[in-house]
Amino acid sequence: MHPTKSITERVCQALGFEGLALLICTPLLVWITGRPALEMGAVTLGLSVLALTWNIIFNSLFDRLKVRLQLAGGVWTRMLHAVLFEGGLIIVAVPLIAAWLKISLVQAFWLDIGVLLFFLPYTYVYHWGYDVLRERFVRQRVPSRA
Repeated sequence: MHPTKSITERVCQALGFEGLALLICTPLLVWITGRPALEMGAVTLGLSVLALTWNIIFNSLFDRLKVRLQLAGGVWTRMLHAVLFEGGLIIVAVPLIAAWLKISLVQAFWLDIGVLLFFLPYTYVYHWGYDVLRERFVRQRVPSRA
């Protein structure tokens, strides 16, 4: 199967990723921080928009890198994908978290590390699941040659 996805598919993939993450993270962050749900919802939504943009850009670049380096879609490639995706997001997110919550960069970093502990496996599982379901869907839509 060809690894290139259309921009429409990339947007849908990223929206699914962020939407599910919002549903899981907002209540968790309210519970962990003790801050109001509206405040944490706004922070989570802002970070989600940031992550959504990064998701589309990063996945496009990563897919090209996979083809260029002829990387298999195995466990090590998926782990590399998750680490690079989340690492890039940390660089931008920590200062934003600190500003929004009026906390220090160190506190924002630790909060982001806590979120990262969720997102590393979530990123891996989500994209693996997406790719598996996509491959099945594409195979069903392609007429078999008899």
